Amino acid sequence: MTVKEYNRSVEEYADSVYRFVLGNIKDEERSNDIVQDSYEKLWRNVTEIEFGVVKSWLFTTAYHTMIDVIRKEKRVTRFEPVHEKEMIYESQYSDLNEILHEALERLPEPQKVSVMLRDYEGYSYKEISEITGFSEAQVKINIYRGRSALKAYIGKIETVI
Repeated sequence: MTVKEYNRSVEEYADSVYRFVLGNIKDEERSNDIVQDSYEKLWRNVTEIEFGVVKSWLFTTAYHTMIDVIRKEKRVTRFEPVHEKEMIYESQYSDLNEILHEALERLPEPQKVSVMLRDYEGYSYKEISEITGFSEAQVKINIYRGRSALKAYIGKIETVI
């Protein structure tokens, strides 16, 4: 990759990588640091990486850096079953975006990451598998369970609107 292509990758992908990381850890400063670290790693490997794969490489690197930060701070979400009652939104409220973000926060980390990569960023199951290191089957399971939990939390759309 050339310096011009590197700069182009910053212009094209930095915002979406930042939104992805921020959507997961909800800390602007740490999100900026993770994006910066990802681009620093890209710069160190600039001669070995082709421009065609740079988007996937950046998301993969940002994801793994984010997981390392989370583990370092001992804030890893365990694979515990979520009780259905906890995932039900009981009051009426009209801000669907706020409700959706609140519901996303309640998901276990693997489900949250998988749903965000699929539904927010538009990645395929295979690409999500490459980014997260999960098998494609596990990615599909995470997305299914995450969407089911979101649906149960939000309930009927008529109660929200």
